Amino acid sequence: MTNRHIIAIGGGGFGREIKDLKIERYIVSQAKKENPSICFIPTATGDDLNYIENFYKAFNSLNCKTSHIDFFKRTIDLKKHILKQDIVFVGGGNTKSMLAVWREWGLDSILYNAYINGTIMSGVSAGAICWFDKGITDSWKEHQAILKCLKFVKGVCCPHYDEEPERIPFVSEILKSNKIDECVAIEGFCALHLINDSPKKIVSFGNDSNCYNVKYIEKKIVHNQMENINKITL
Repeated sequence: MTNRHIIAIGGGGFGREIKDLKIERYIVSQAKKENPSICFIPTATGDDLNYIENFYKAFNSLNCKTSHIDFFKRTIDLKKHILKQDIVFVGGGNTKSMLAVWREWGLDSILYNAYINGTIMSGVSAGAICWFDKGITDSWKEHQAILKCLKFVKGVCCPHYDEEPERIPFVSEILKSNKIDECVAIEGFCALHLINDSPKKIVSFGNDSNCYNVKYIEKKIVHNQMENINKITL
């Protein structure tokens, strides 16, 4: 049976600086191949060229077969290309705009087909929350919002939990108002690795970072450690 993998990163990695590439190495290692194929999807930044260049610098140095998808130039045969990949990496940026473009092109269903057939799905920020039922996003400049996402896995996910000051108050507010029942909060320099749709590993790659299951219980915001999960420090 083919395992399904999602590696959701709360913040950090090659998009900020190309340094030790800890989380990138971890992602590549999950493919269990010497030269895995990895495709970068930078839609959330409007296919930003510097971001794309950093992707190639990072993953070429890790002996990967690298490629990316453009939606704002002529676009390749998406299904044919995605189904050849061992890993997909989705960049950060505007999640709402990214998902709208994907749905228009049918990439959402193509990615799901690849996911259930064993392609590792990974990404940071927008590329972390997109796989869940819903995500906490700052796609709107003036405010945080709850956004319907791809529903590959259950739950509501919030990235940058400790990095952006508006995140914790917003999560607290929507829990107290019963807009959500609980939230998967992923700090910067941390990733949540889901296997077969369930959280299995917390991967900390800086700042002693962590992931939490956040709930509102007896009029208190409670940050619980996730059950039946291993924490790895890189």
